[in-house]
Amino acid sequence: MNKKLSDLAAIMDRLRDEKGCPWDREQSHESLKPYLIEETYEVVDAIESGKPELLKEELGDLLFQIVFHCRLAKERGDFSIEDVIEYISEKMIRRHPHVFANDDAKTAAEVLGKWEQIKAKEKKRDSILEGIPRQLPSLIRAKRLQERAARVGFDWPHSEDVWKKVEEEWSELQDARRNRGREGVEEEMGDVFIALVNLGRFLDVDADTAITKSINKFIYRFGEIEKEFARTGKDITTATLEEMDAIWNKAKQKEKDGTKSLL
Repeated sequence: MNKKLSDLAAIMDRLRDEKGCPWDREQSHESLKPYLIEETYEVVDAIESGKPELLKEELGDLLFQIVFHCRLAKERGDFSIEDVIEYISEKMIRRHPHVFANDDAKTAAEVLGKWEQIKAKEKKRDSILEGIPRQLPSLIRAKRLQERAARVGFDWPHSEDVWKKVEEEWSELQDARRNRGREGVEEEMGDVFIALVNLGRFLDVDADTAITKSINKFIYRFGEIEKEFARTGKDITTATLEEMDAIWNKAKQKEKDGTKSLL
């Protein structure tokens, strides 16, 4: 095992021993779940920031969570960090026969196809859709499900077909708004989201990334509204929509002019 990784494991051992940290000693796999999720998203934020030092820091925090879970498993006699490293190493070699054996794969699509074939044999699952975590953010989970189905040919042949599906689902949502209750609207809105995720896949646009960027835009633009009212000493709660919209549009123009970064 790499020396620096062994040093980190030793720190974790010290934190968990009888004279270690009271907080660390109280933790379990279950209690650490929120921290694991949070650290993962912080890594994503760091990637999007484009700052290598921040990414290095957040990857370290995520690695520490992995070491923590490995230590808990070792205490229970389940597995050690060495076992985890050995397992993933063997799996990567096994699932890349075009690199480590005599198999052949010329394109990324061929690699994914072979990966799924090998994975299916290993997991012995009843459905190709099994194994996608239910806890994934909904837009990411929808895309993963669509990708899995597409790998066995369940997919639209052309992007124009997906455009038509989006229009069809939008029409059904409008009809539900007029003629059905809240549950009907909810159902049709979900179908619209699914269709848009699929369209993004065909356009090579990740729906989750796209909506995150739009959220960032909203935060920035509304923040500019708040700053302007604070600067002028006016009460934002008494502002008209027209006043707020004018500031919003100025902020929007700054983005278009390239004078404001949302990162």
